[in-house]
Amino acid sequence: MIGMYCGSRHGGRVEECEHCTRLLSYAREKIDRCVFHDSKPACNECRVHCYARDMREEIRAVMRFSGPRMMLYHPVLGLLHMADRLRHRGGGSPKRARAE
Repeated sequence: MIGMYCGSRHGGRVEECEHCTRLLSYAREKIDRCVFHDSKPACNECRVHCYARDMREEIRAVMRFSGPRMMLYHPVLGLLHMADRLRHRGGGSPKRARAE
């Protein structure tokens, strides 16, 4: 989604855009450190907000732009994301992982 956003908004590729490269790196780091791991819900439905406020706003801008375009440019990924959101809604929110 960041690649779609960067290509349209900054006229390039994520690898070439310092701003979007930083944003992608930050998002990957937060996903890797997520306390829910494999049972992770979509970030906007998660009860633990691990993104810093400014980065959260930037990711929201990317999602607002790229979300509607997913079904056109990446329909399989769009459907998988929608199925994941429905799966987590139906099963309730995941329990918080215990620190070991």
